[in-house]
Amino acid sequence: MTTHRTDQHSTAIEQLEAFRLSTYAARTFVALSSLGSGTAKEVSQVAEVPRTRVYDAVEELRDRGLVDIQQSSPQRFIAISAETTRRKLDQDLQQRLTKLTTALDQLEAVDNGSEQRGIWTVSGQETIVDRLLTFLTEADSEIVYVADDGFLSERLIDGLSAAVDRGISVSIGGLSAEAMDRLQAEIPAVERLEPAAQAIPMVSRFLLVDGSRTLLSVQVGNPTPDAETAIWGAGETNKLVVILKSICGVTAGATDGSQ
Repeated sequence: MTTHRTDQHSTAIEQLEAFRLSTYAARTFVALSSLGSGTAKEVSQVAEVPRTRVYDAVEELRDRGLVDIQQSSPQRFIAISAETTRRKLDQDLQQRLTKLTTALDQLEAVDNGSEQRGIWTVSGQETIVDRLLTFLTEADSEIVYVADDGFLSERLIDGLSAAVDRGISVSIGGLSAEAMDRLQAEIPAVERLEPAAQAIPMVSRFLLVDGSRTLLSVQVGNPTPDAETAIWGAGETNKLVVILKSICGVTAGATDGSQ
């Protein structure tokens, strides 16, 4: 008799499928994790997997190192622990990411200059932060970042700190006095922007890197992570870069000199 599938079962199956397990293999593994150990018949009764397909699923799981098989009659199967599963799948993920980044690094851009001539859009807070961190990593000399308190995440603080460690000049504006004090306590080399160079009406945050890369975002509607939308551009002659520098008057030396 098939048991009722809980949200935890469904979530576990869905995530295992994301790691390239077949549906039957994912269901079998989750069933074995619940049972402790089981025969093909016992697994079939709780996993919504035909008994004849349990053996195929177990072979798939064994090839991935996720189950052990007891040579008995009938055969019994046992799933590895949750912690061991995490380590194995994490190793698999890291290997795939390494292959992906190696392949991407070896690809040549067909038209690398096209990004510098365009103005690009990106939506969603996490994706925007990813783009900001890319710009921070690419900085050669100067970073200017202006944002409200709610737009300075730990990921960005880490990125700014890493830039300072590389000898990059980092200037920050828009934060409350309390938030700025906390930031400077963590990264003493960060400089405060003069008030005149800080604000652009209706803008949630903007970044200017080396006077040639910029990103500007606004919060659309309710203040949720998905409600943030940004535009960005790269290149000293990029229209967005030129306009933003002109509006804000943000150039090297636009700080008040305070630490």
